[in-house]
Amino acid sequence: MEKAVILFNSRTGTTGKYAREIGKYLETKGLEVQISSIQGYKYNQEMLDQANYVFLGCWTSGLMVVLQHPENAWKEFAAKLPKMPEAKLALFTTYKILTGSMFRKMYIEIEGKFAEPSLEMKSRNGLLSEKDKKDLDALIGK
Repeated sequence: MEKAVILFNSRTGTTGKYAREIGKYLETKGLEVQISSIQGYKYNQEMLDQANYVFLGCWTSGLMVVLQHPENAWKEFAAKLPKMPEAKLALFTTYKILTGSMFRKMYIEIEGKFAEPSLEMKSRNGLLSEKDKKDLDALIGK
């Protein structure tokens, strides 16, 4: 059985909601899913062992329209993640107006740890869109 690990940072609950929506959908496709906030994750290598997919998410911090970036807690968390070049990576974020440079800045924090990111997902309300579902299907090949 393929395994997906979803790790996220949420300030108001929207990003956590989005993480759970992604997880529920992946479970319907037959994947084993483990979800944790970055605060609840204890750098447990067992959780990441045998992960085929790693989803990393955070909310969009920054000014309304410019200078979007992951917040410091997410950056510190990402810096401690192990290298997992075999796992497919998906990045996700929640936002109020725009994501701007968010994904580019997330990539900087995880550079060299994963193969090229395979998917970028974003949501304003924490709900999975039909486009998200199609993108997830394409990622997992189902």
